[in-house]
Amino acid sequence: MESQDKQLRSAERRNFLKLAGAGSFTAAAVAGASGVLWSDKAAAQTQAEEAERERNAQHVMTVATAYVLGASRSYPIMQLDLKENIQNATSGKVYVKLAPGGQLGAGGALAQAVQSGTIQCAQHSLSNFAPFASAVDLINLPYFCGANQRFTNLVTSDAWKSEVHPKVESSGFKALFYVVIDPRVVAVRAGGAGPVLLPSDLEGIKFRVPGSKMLQQYYRMVGANPTPVAWGETPSAIKQGVADALDPAVGALFVFGFKDILSHVTFTQAVPDSQVYSVNLEWFNALPSDVQEGIEFAGELTAHQNLAKVPSARSYAMAELISAGVQFHSLSQDQLAEWQEVGGYQRSEWDQFKVELAGSMAAFDKLEDAANTMGRHYVHDA
Repeated sequence: MESQDKQLRSAERRNFLKLAGAGSFTAAAVAGASGVLWSDKAAAQTQAEEAERERNAQHVMTVATAYVLGASRSYPIMQLDLKENIQNATSGKVYVKLAPGGQLGAGGALAQAVQSGTIQCAQHSLSNFAPFASAVDLINLPYFCGANQRFTNLVTSDAWKSEVHPKVESSGFKALFYVVIDPRVVAVRAGGAGPVLLPSDLEGIKFRVPGSKMLQQYYRMVGANPTPVAWGETPSAIKQGVADALDPAVGALFVFGFKDILSHVTFTQAVPDSQVYSVNLEWFNALPSDVQEGIEFAGELTAHQNLAKVPSARSYAMAELISAGVQFHSLSQDQLAEWQEVGGYQRSEWDQFKVELAGSMAAFDKLEDAANTMGRHYVHDA
């Protein structure tokens, strides 16, 4: 059995390198995600199908992400689904070339590449989108749209499209669709403090934060010691005790290899760990109207698939973390209310951000109503 497994892995590596070396990385990636790389015949068939699709297409669209193709099992980024949906919804007029796994960069670098037109489309967090379209940073207001349903209500609302999308488009972007991952959590390192259930439990905790001023202010308000650490340096910082805790979604904790260095994870539901697929607006506007409509419909289709995938992706990530000894904690209504009272967006400390990002308190009030109003899309909350 072991010898057979080695043979299969060898065949998979050989066929991947063969396809990628022939300039068919997307074919190699599709074959790998389909589990057919072990078969020379199936891999060759995939290559032929991809080559035919590209040859018959009128437009080629590069879609870049920071995640490997298999990540959707625990982090529902849906890049293969988006590729398939765009190609089908445009009747083959668009061929999608995938650039997964950070091949063309990650985060802000991908947003910049879309803005400059270097690539046509990319996935990145809304936090990394904020330097180019600051209005989207509203999602980082604590307890404004931290829960999945509130986030979905907000970004699919007419208010968001009328108040925020014009600002996004003025920076050269089209927001194709927003990706729900899950709320950020409070994750404590192994060997550190016990579970964090109340803000008072964060006293003295060195909390790893990204560059977001709002997240830094929030963790300071709830009693932690915000410690900015670059994402690439975060695993070693947690291991060494430079930081005691961090706040990505559960899926991200698993995908980025934190499962063996954490002890407790608490669902505080303060801020969404959300993503967006952005498209270069100039490129999109130059497309024929039927192709534009097809790409937009593909975005809507993939958004539905993403929403359906959220609970199963979370369950897989949690199961893997639990197997490594991580304990999970959900808050009672009283505990959640205490977090909201101490750090929530209703406090006056957040007013300057509301006005600066939304443009006025009246505009923010419209967005608040949208987050509070059930839209036509349902998504499961942790």
